[in-house]
Amino acid sequence: MTRVAIILNPKAGNVKMVNQIELIQERLQEKYEHVSLHKTEHEGHGAELVEELADEVDILIGAGGDGTIYELANAICKRENRPIFGVIPGGTCNDFSRAIGINQNPIQAVEQLLEDNRSLIDVGRSNDEYFLNFWGIGLITQTSENINPDTKEVLGRLSYYISTAQTINNPEPFHLKVEADETNFEGEAVMMIVGNGPFTGGIQAFFPENNLQDGEFDVLIIKETSLPTFWSIFQSKVFKQSRFNEDILHFQTKNLSITASPEQTIDCDGERYYTTPSTLEVLPKYLTVLTGKNFPN
Repeated sequence: MTRVAIILNPKAGNVKMVNQIELIQERLQEKYEHVSLHKTEHEGHGAELVEELADEVDILIGAGGDGTIYELANAICKRENRPIFGVIPGGTCNDFSRAIGINQNPIQAVEQLLEDNRSLIDVGRSNDEYFLNFWGIGLITQTSENINPDTKEVLGRLSYYISTAQTINNPEPFHLKVEADETNFEGEAVMMIVGNGPFTGGIQAFFPENNLQDGEFDVLIIKETSLPTFWSIFQSKVFKQSRFNEDILHFQTKNLSITASPEQTIDCDGERYYTTPSTLEVLPKYLTVLTGKNFPN
């Protein structure tokens, strides 16, 4: 008997998903005999629920936005016994669900989960924390911090682009030192982003060809920024232009260490809890997830 648990963030931005959660549970019960529903009540409760449920279920489904998925994935990845992870998108950007080919409509997403397509994916580790999508410092963190919550609620993903346009006019350079097997860098920068998956802020801007199963990070360092560089980012051209633009450095690696002066707030999958320095490594094919049938694309 396959046992399934749903962990729902009832405050997720997608109200439609939240309101349909009982219907979602009923649909899953048509295939799985035991499907329990658990709602988070406070920050950190999702991780507590993972600890409570992980040894008792075969599949754990997170229903919420990127913050919820980040919390649940971290709790799962810290365990030796890791249940299969499924996602029902319920946030603004839903980067991870997009990366694994899950439909953004909650009901259609459930139908995909019922197909039971399982894939092993890479996970990034930063010190003692884990990330599925990206790790970043500099402009990417400042952009997230500058988003007005009211604007985000009304405009959704557009709020990220507006905040980026506002932030890019006042970048805060920092001294960056990066050591990796393939490349070393030391100098001034305004942003560094390490990609595990292809999506950031709901779009494939930085690493459109990134792969969750290639066993490598894509690393992008932007030394100086300008309006042309900004447009390159949002037209998914940075990856191709890095060979020709001296303000952009791109490379791939499995491990790297990062220090910055002054210390920089780290953005992991949209969550900001820690600061540099940091040591990053890829954990190849570390987590089993339920994906869309076209994953990998």
